[in-house]
Amino acid sequence: MDTNKMGPNIKTFQGGCLADTTEEPYPSLSDFHDYEPNLEFDDTELHQSPDAIANTVDLMQEIETNGMGSPVSDFTDENFEEQLAEAYEEGLDSLIYTSYPEVGDTSDKFLDVAKHGIVDVKGDDALGRKVIVVYACKLPLVKDIDHGRFLRYLIHTLDKYVEQDYSLVYFHYGLTSKNKPSIAWLWQAYKAFDRKYKKNLQALYLVHPTNFLRIISKVFRPVISVKFGRKINYINSLKELSEHIRLEQLSIPEQVKEHDRVLGGSNNITVADSRPEYPTQQFGVTLQFIKQHYKVVIPPVVRQCVEFLDKPDALETEGLFRRSASVMKVKQLKDVANRGETLAFEDPHEAAVLLKTLLRELKEPLLTYDLYDEVMQFQSWNRDEQLRQVSILVMEKLPEDNYKVLKYIITFLSRVMERADLNKMTAQNLAVVFGPNLVWSENVTMSLSAIGPINMFTQFLLQHHGEIFIV
Repeated sequence: MDTNKMGPNIKTFQGGCLADTTEEPYPSLSDFHDYEPNLEFDDTELHQSPDAIANTVDLMQEIETNGMGSPVSDFTDENFEEQLAEAYEEGLDSLIYTSYPEVGDTSDKFLDVAKHGIVDVKGDDALGRKVIVVYACKLPLVKDIDHGRFLRYLIHTLDKYVEQDYSLVYFHYGLTSKNKPSIAWLWQAYKAFDRKYKKNLQALYLVHPTNFLRIISKVFRPVISVKFGRKINYINSLKELSEHIRLEQLSIPEQVKEHDRVLGGSNNITVADSRPEYPTQQFGVTLQFIKQHYKVVIPPVVRQCVEFLDKPDALETEGLFRRSASVMKVKQLKDVANRGETLAFEDPHEAAVLLKTLLRELKEPLLTYDLYDEVMQFQSWNRDEQLRQVSILVMEKLPEDNYKVLKYIITFLSRVMERADLNKMTAQNLAVVFGPNLVWSENVTMSLSAIGPINMFTQFLLQHHGEIFIV
C-alpha cells in the first residue's frame, strides 16, 4: 500500500503496533500548560477538507483492489475489503453524519445486553483511575444483538465514570466476521463519544492488535485529534499489559490467554512477589504488618496524605480524588513511604492518588473479605433498617483497627464533602471513587453488578457518618 497517499501524519504498522513515521509539526500547548486548546473531539473535525476525504476514499479503494496487505486476514470467512468498499459506496458523509440513538433512556436496565458481559468495570489501575474493559470475544453473533442498544448501553455505563480519570482496555481477540459491528456503527460510536468521554480518558489499551485495527485506524485518522492519539497504546501481549494494569483484576477470558500463548506470550503471567521488600513497607501489606512496625493504628501514609489535603486550598481543588497524577511521581512517593521516610507532596492530586493507592493495595480490603457479602446485600435492606444494619456491620463486625482507620478516612472525606460546591466531590462522587477501594471479593475481580451495591453502601456511609461512627 502506498502510504504517501494517506497524508503527512500516517502511522505504519511495525511489530504489531502503530508507529509514527513523522514528527508532529509543533508541540502541543499541553506540554507547557494545563490549558489545552486542541479539544479531544470537535464536530468541526468531521467537516474534513477535500484532501482528507480523498485520502480516506483512496484507502478504501486500495483495500478493495489490493487487499489488506497481509498474508493472513483477520476474518478468513469474509471479504473485509468488500465491506469497506460498500461502506464507501453508501457515501462517506452518510457514514459520518448518520444519527445515533438517543441515550437519555436510562430506565431500561439493558439486561439483554449486560448479560453477555461485553463491558465490565474492574476497579482502579496503578494510578487510581477506573478501569473499564471491553471483551470482543464476548460479543454475540450479529443476529443476536441490537448494536444500537449496545451503543446506548456502552454510553450508559461510561456516563457513571467519565467525570473522573479512567482507563479503557479493549481485548481485540475474538472479533470475527460473525460478531463484529459494521463500519457505519463504528463511525456512529466515535461521533457519540464526544469530548465529554474523551477528555478524562487517560489511556486506551488495544490488546492484541491485528490488521483490522490497522485499517480502521487509518480510516479514522482524519478525525482523530493529535491529543487523543497520544492516549492510544497498542499492546501486543498480556505481559506488556501487566506493566500498566494488574492482570489478576481483569478476569481475562481463557481463550484470550490461549491466544496470547499462541502469539508467543508468557505461559504464566505471575503476580509480583508478595513478600514485603522492606520492614517499613506500607504498600501491598496488611494493616497488621504496618502496625507491627510503626506501633500506630493509622498508617503513616494515610495520616500524611490526610494532613496535607486537610487544608482549604487542597480541599477546594476541583476534581480532588478524581484526577490522576504523574506515574513517575506516584512511584517515587510509594518508594519513599515503603522506606519509612517522610513524604513531600507537590500538589493535592499526588496525595489523593497515594491515599487511594494504599487502600487498593492492602493485602485485604479495609472492610475485609468477610463483610463483602453483607455489603453486597445493602440494596436489599429496607430503608428503615439500613442505618441499623450498616452500624452493626461497621461498629460490631469490623475489626477494631480497621474501624479506626475507616473512621479516620470517612471523617476526613466528610470535610471534603463540605467543600463540594468548589471541589465538585459530593457523597455520590466520592463513593464512586472510594467504594471499590474499600471492599472487594477475595478473588480480586470487580464486576458491574458489584459496583452498584458497593457504591451505594459507601455513599450511605458518607452521608450518615455522624450517626454511624462513635465520636
